[in-house]
Amino acid sequence: MSLKIYSTLSRQKESFKPLEAGKIGLYVCGITVYDFCHIGHARVLVAFDVITRYLRSQGWDVNYVRNITDIDDKILRRAEENNEPYTDLTRRFIDFMHDDEKALGILPPDQEPRATAHISDIVALIQTLEEKDFAYKADNGDVYYRVSRFEGYGKLTNKKLDELLAGARVEVGSAKEDPRDFALWKAAETGEVSWDSPWGPGRPGWHIECSAMSKHCLGSNFDIHGGGPDLPFPHHENEIAQSEAANGCQYANYWMHAGAVRLDGEKMSKSVGNFFTIRDVLEKYHPEVVRYLLISSHYRSPINYSEDNLVEAKAGLDRFYSALRGYEAVSLAENEVLSADKYYQRFVDSMNDDFNTREALASMFDLARALNAEKDVAKAEQMASILKALGGILGLLQSKPEEFLQQASGDSMSAEQVEKLIAERAAAKSDRDFSRADQIRDELVAAGIILEDSPSGTQWRRE
Repeated sequence: MSLKIYSTLSRQKESFKPLEAGKIGLYVCGITVYDFCHIGHARVLVAFDVITRYLRSQGWDVNYVRNITDIDDKILRRAEENNEPYTDLTRRFIDFMHDDEKALGILPPDQEPRATAHISDIVALIQTLEEKDFAYKADNGDVYYRVSRFEGYGKLTNKKLDELLAGARVEVGSAKEDPRDFALWKAAETGEVSWDSPWGPGRPGWHIECSAMSKHCLGSNFDIHGGGPDLPFPHHENEIAQSEAANGCQYANYWMHAGAVRLDGEKMSKSVGNFFTIRDVLEKYHPEVVRYLLISSHYRSPINYSEDNLVEAKAGLDRFYSALRGYEAVSLAENEVLSADKYYQRFVDSMNDDFNTREALASMFDLARALNAEKDVAKAEQMASILKALGGILGLLQSKPEEFLQQASGDSMSAEQVEKLIAERAAAKSDRDFSRADQIRDELVAAGIILEDSPSGTQWRRE
């Protein structure tokens, strides 16, 4: 099965055809760094990390670009509130972002351009738009994009120019020619952060940053543009208008957008305050549990963040790690072994169908079930190696089974305490003091410890 991608632009699945055989240029809109990353950010970061990992596992040469917005009105306001240079603020939160990514097993992108390092590219792009009459300098010193000049405006989100005009808010004293126009360059007041430009001191608008950085890193036309659920309009719509007007060619061939994260059915958002930072969540849950939750649904589907769903995610990982117990020394399966395996083929077919991680995980569960039932040691070891390899493609199963299954959190009973009680229980059973043995089991169950007795001894894991 060839790779199919659902493109927001065409609103259907399309067979993927790269611009250059064997290579993929991927640009994803990154984080505006003025605060800690929240779980909604994690959804986008993990989704495109999985996509990139999978593509590379299939032999694609992926050039993954994910930008950082390090100049923005929100950044400047927060820096002013903190009474610190905006560069100190952004440097600190870039470091925090990288720490969060590392904790969640998110691989770094190949290129991570920052807006402030591409001011010359941004200015040059605006100049081109001005020369082509797609941009104009207003009386207030700002430079705006003429939306009415671009015939294809609205094609990504299926919006019509007349509808946008009817719904536009006309600001009193606005310097715009048209309320739909958006800022490419913002004139700076005295003392504000600014860069020199042909239009006077100022700073770039948000939308133009990505058009300039993607062109610098991947060229005027590239394969895939991705981002979060809030970006199709207006951000990506404006990117298309800017880039295609300036460059005279199609911007990105495929558009991919991750689904939203919801809390009790409501959209999770900083603006309404119902969000959890990645750090909040990782204080209570193992990073792989969080990662599993984020990929257990198709990347385009919304996810409901809840304690119940996190508990369910841990239970899913417990099944995988329980199946891998005793196979810690088994190495990852080689390509020839994988290609001949039916579970791997199901996994690949699922991922080739618009990166359907939900179905890919289902094939892994079937493999884990078969592994548990396999009596032949050599076959079981091969199955374990395949399960590890599939997990690695998704960024899962990176811990040792015992470490994952027995990891303590908060004020949980320590592993030493558990082992001591298990030894005491074994002694009680040996002495035929079954009452004491049952009492210890009940004590462990109350502490969230699951015992698994077998002829070779007792294993344990946490709920």
